[in-house]
Formats: sequence, structure tokens, C-alpha cells
Amino acid sequence: MDTSWHFPFFIAVSFLLFLGVLRLALRARVDAPSWARVISLAAVVVIGGMCFAKYGATHGFPVWLYYGLPAGLTWLLPPWALRMSGREFARYIPLALLVAPAIHVCFSLLLGWKEYMPFLPVPSLRELFG
Repeated sequence: MDTSWHFPFFIAVSFLLFLGVLRLALRARVDAPSWARVISLAAVVVIGGMCFAKYGATHGFPVWLYYGLPAGLTWLLPPWALRMSGREFARYIPLALLVAPAIHVCFSLLLGWKEYMPFLPVPSLRELFG
């Protein structure tokens, strides 16, 4: 079955959730960064990271590289680029760590789409309840 059309949905959901993570992390900031800056940062982290991961997986890169580099980019680039305070960083990191597995669990459980994080086995509701 061709699942290549899932990838744009993964990107769109990840992009929107990442914008939400940034918004939550920076919610108390008086001098909030421009939306153009936040959207550009999200594009680099989410779209760039996911495209690199897909390319790496398709071309036989080691898993630590094609998942590790985008993960590192997600965890380190926004705090640096947005000059997050310690408090903002403390809000950002748990959300940044949890958002990808949460997306995977939702897509796997509800739709049976398991390719977001294939190394994390999550059965679909259909598999669980027939």
C-alpha cells in the first residue's frame, strides 16, 4: 500500500503543533518574536528536519543520524535563535521532547499510520479491538 501521501500530513500536523509549543514556551514574553521569525524557525526545524529524516531513512543513513540530527535541531536551535530565558527553556524542552512521540501515538492509534516513528511500536485501535 502506498503511504507516501501520509508525509505531507505528518509535516502539517508537526508544524502546527511546533508553533503551539513555541507559543506556550514564549507566552510570558513581553517582546515576542515576530510571526515571520517564528514561522521561519518552525519551517527550518520541522520541514527541514522531517525532509532530512525521510531522505536519511530512504538512503540508508544510520538511524541515530537521521533522527538524531533533527531532534538536536529541535531541542537546540529555537532556544538559541529566540534567546530563550531559563524559564522559557524549562517550558520548551519537555514539550519539544514529547510532541513527536505524541504525534506518533495519535497517528498510530487512531489511523494505523506507523511510519512517523516506526521504531516505537504502537498498535492501532483497529488492531486492538478488531
